[in-house]
Amino acid sequence: MPYIRRSAAGAIVALLNDSNTDAQEFLPATDPEVCDFLGLPAVNNFVGLDADFIRVMEDLIDVMLDKGLLRLTDLPPQAQRKLLARKDMRRQMTGALDLLGGEDVI
Repeated sequence: MPYIRRSAAGAIVALLNDSNTDAQEFLPATDPEVCDFLGLPAVNNFVGLDADFIRVMEDLIDVMLDKGLLRLTDLPPQAQRKLLARKDMRRQMTGALDLLGGEDVI
């Protein structure tokens, strides 16, 4: 699924499991047009939400580390590497964006 039936104007009017004479076009269920027709958020929105959620999780881990509720070594080695790699990347990006340096410029 889904095979698409379109109106004369080109809008999706029906989704079918099987093709037939007026529905031969196939689109993946994650296609933005299909999601819109079904009233669902587009899959691309999930990517953004996932990125935001990852940042929340990273901040939560930082708080727990700062409060001594968690040690970095409590995490599995792969999780440690990923967390440290993200922190390093963010540090590099912040440094690259600091065009004025650490001092205030008048």
